[in-house]
Amino acid sequence: MRASDARLPSLTGLRFVAALAVFGFHLNALGLFRGGPAESAMGLLFGPGAIGVSFFFVLSGFVLTWSARPGQAATSIWRRRAAKIYPNHVVAWFVALLGLVVLGAHEVSAVSVVLGALLLQAWVPAESVFFAVNTPAWSLSCEAAFYLAFPLLIRWVTRVTRLWWIAGALAAAVALVPVVAMLFPPPVEYWFVYVFPVTRVLEFALGMVMARIVMSGQWIGWLKPLPASALVLVAYFGSAHVPGTFGFVAVTVVPLALLIASVAVSDVDGTRSPWRSRPMVWLGEVSFAFYLVHHFVIRTVAEGLDELGVTGIPAVVPAALMFSVSLVLAWLLFRFVEKPAFRLLTRQSQAV
Repeated sequence: MRASDARLPSLTGLRFVAALAVFGFHLNALGLFRGGPAESAMGLLFGPGAIGVSFFFVLSGFVLTWSARPGQAATSIWRRRAAKIYPNHVVAWFVALLGLVVLGAHEVSAVSVVLGALLLQAWVPAESVFFAVNTPAWSLSCEAAFYLAFPLLIRWVTRVTRLWWIAGALAAAVALVPVVAMLFPPPVEYWFVYVFPVTRVLEFALGMVMARIVMSGQWIGWLKPLPASALVLVAYFGSAHVPGTFGFVAVTVVPLALLIASVAVSDVDGTRSPWRSRPMVWLGEVSFAFYLVHHFVIRTVAEGLDELGVTGIPAVVPAALMFSVSLVLAWLLFRFVEKPAFRLLTRQSQAV
């Protein structure tokens, strides 16, 4: 059995790649690159970028299982996860809300503000709620539900023996979600496939099972990170050509799970990895903060340039500005909120 206390720096580095894909997706959705080859290139590269969220869900299940300790109390798990996500979320949420107020937005309801602040927005099948204020926070609503369920799920995962069969069953369940979703009207269909915590927990559970496969020595050793990455790229670009909602999660979840497991094995074995370099690990460490701030930075910079009447500049200039501002704010959030708050809150929880 592999040591679950081994560090997985390459997976940290890959977190930023996933966050960058989501950034590109929102940049593309903004329509900043209109017309010509630039628009086609952005659509090709980042049209499927929302798949980065699926990477985060599978990775969360994998990493939590990898680091879990026998007999660890559920309250201890919940406190550590809350200490990790809530400080960043609260700061980013209210900064985004302040920005909406300053810009004169009136479409945000008090209900969506409260539900979002409490990370309950993903349970409501209305875009005006689950995407309100700071859009990326909907995924934290799912993560919070996963964390609550983790103490029960880890008991189940540590007892099952046919791990590959369970992984296959979970992947099949993910593929069936869009089929079931066809019973609903389009807005609810989208929510059911992409936002609803009950359907997205399948990816989290798959990540947990993949961690157990690696830890128990059942990993298929011939599947290295390079071919696993190729599978992800094929699925990533292929997902744009899949009909209905099947391209949102179903097409990419298996390649993502295989990539995460193969990269973890590579870290344990000490093989070379471009994702383990110092710059990539640093970017991975700030990726959570980057993910939380990038959407309102894109929105604010775009609206600010529009208000100023700035026109005629190449689209790459505001795009670079949005990325740079997002990265600087992410570092500030990581350095002055995420790290000190986590140390403070976990120190207090250990003293309880």
